[in-house]
Amino acid sequence: MPTQTQTTYSRLTLEVAPPVARITLSNPPLNIIDIAMMEELAQAFTEIESQAGVSAIVISSHGNSFSAGVDVAAHTPEKVEAMLTRFHAVIRALVGTKKITVAAVRGHCLGGGAELAMVCDMAYTTDSAQWGFPEITLGCYPPVAVTALAALIGQKRAADLILTGRIITGVEAAAVGLANRAVPEDQLVAVVEESLRRLAQLSAASLAITKKAIYAWDSMHFDKGLARAEKIYLEELMTTEDAQEGINAFLEKRSPKWRGKSD
Repeated sequence: MPTQTQTTYSRLTLEVAPPVARITLSNPPLNIIDIAMMEELAQAFTEIESQAGVSAIVISSHGNSFSAGVDVAAHTPEKVEAMLTRFHAVIRALVGTKKITVAAVRGHCLGGGAELAMVCDMAYTTDSAQWGFPEITLGCYPPVAVTALAALIGQKRAADLILTGRIITGVEAAAVGLANRAVPEDQLVAVVEESLRRLAQLSAASLAITKKAIYAWDSMHFDKGLARAEKIYLEELMTTEDAQEGINAFLEKRSPKWRGKSD
């Protein structure tokens, strides 16, 4: 019988019961992705990769929110580069894993939280979940989404969500292709488990190779695209007065005063 283990970190729980590993985000109330969570996610993925008997990873959350995004306080000039490096390492680990990844989304799924869910192979969401990329309201943009969202849902829809920052329901997220299916709250666990049962009946080796083939084209562009989006973010966006104003206004709980010019 496969060994079952559970590791409790300060920001998440990792349960391994082959063939499934489960990462449960736990940073209440909104599961904000701070530096500590990024480091723990990286540790969890490293641990999962060492488990040959694991063929699927589920990412879900404690509480009523998947994640409201990356900690805004980590976007300040002295912290932003280190934050992007850590967060994008997590994203690259998630994209690069041979395991099949499944996101189970309820409540807020915003910004970095939505980026985490969107790069999973499959995502299931509650009807009432709130999906979106609101970074533009802070004078910023979501680097992972600007790199990969258009490939998922099309250029026009991606531009709409990223440039307006509007929030959509789980129903619309499924309709546009951000999620596989939207279901009532009380059906989410059952839908995810049914997907895992189907995967468990298949060859783990074949699934891994097929996943590699599915992303063969996109993977050639993702790393370069994300590196480019990160470079523009740090060297151009973060030098503008508006990016700094947007972050400061949020932290100071006031409306931003846009200037529309760089320093």
